[in-house]
Amino acid sequence: MKSWGFTRSVEDPCVYLKRVSNEVFGLVILMLYVDDMLIATKDKLEVEKVKTQLSVEFSMKDLGLAKCILGMEIHRDVKGRKLWLT
Repeated sequence: MKSWGFTRSVEDPCVYLKRVSNEVFGLVILMLYVDDMLIATKDKLEVEKVKTQLSVEFSMKDLGLAKCILGMEIHRDVKGRKLWLT
């Protein structure tokens, strides 16, 4: 992951971080758990870059926007810019 610019989070070994700008939210957050992965960032282009990099090295399926992860449901209000986990 270091070769792609990611560093492992000190707080959680399943979380990797990559600074993409000096903005407060200028991060790509990659969360891995066994064979599940979430990529979170403000910039959709950065998501595509990470997926492209990973697909060169690993066999992957893109399941689109996450609706559920680790037993939690993900709900979005795009207009209101809100996200809920249940």
